[in-house]
Amino acid sequence: MTFSLNWLPETAFFYMLVFGRVGTMLMLAPALGEAAIPARLRLSFALMFSLIVFPLVGSTLPTIPETIPGMAILLMREVAVGLILGGIARIIVMATQTAGAIIAFQAGLSMAMASDPSQPGVQGAMIGNFLTLLGITLVFVLDLHHLVLAAIYDSYTYFPPTGSLMLEDASMAALDAVASAFAVGIQMSAPFIVFGLVFYLGLGLLARLMPQLQVFFIAMPANVGIGLLLLMVLLSSIMGWYISHFAEHFDMFRI
Repeated sequence: MTFSLNWLPETAFFYMLVFGRVGTMLMLAPALGEAAIPARLRLSFALMFSLIVFPLVGSTLPTIPETIPGMAILLMREVAVGLILGGIARIIVMATQTAGAIIAFQAGLSMAMASDPSQPGVQGAMIGNFLTLLGITLVFVLDLHHLVLAAIYDSYTYFPPTGSLMLEDASMAALDAVASAFAVGIQMSAPFIVFGLVFYLGLGLLARLMPQLQVFFIAMPANVGIGLLLLMVLLSSIMGWYISHFAEHFDMFRI
């Protein structure tokens, strides 16, 4: 009895083709692709998830090219699809950073900066970093990372390996994601914008009535205290709004 291993090269190529898309999307995906997660753990998870997805999307995979350049082009195309979809998904976390920057500015804490956990080497407002970490935690607590994994699998339906990259549609989706993230960030920080307008308007009137008094210097501790109190009271509503946006955004990726 003899065993043929002729199927191994073709299977290995198709597995790398799946890993090219899945690994790239997981590298950029919110929650699952955070830099705080060790690289080896992320790579191991991407390899295992690619192994799960591989038999499910086998019918959509093209025939293996006869030349090495053709294989390389096919693999680079899958990596490009992963970069496009993963990059659009990564834009979601901009909502927390936008909200955090506005809240920090209105509360007088804009100078309190720290390393951004979602963007290594970049500093952001500490309140924004806190909201980002809290958002990632809620994604795992509420099992919303399942939506991310389901969206990766569903991407083979509207981005088949044999189809075009649809760059125009992808660019429009990216613009919509940026606009949506910015709008949600503004909505999350809306109470603090109103507080800042009322508070600084009152300080301006008081400064006009009492020009000898250093109003803004004296009122700074009150600004910080009231801002932190508002954040404590409104935190659950703010993060509920963000989680709803997260779920709605990834439902859009699904079929």
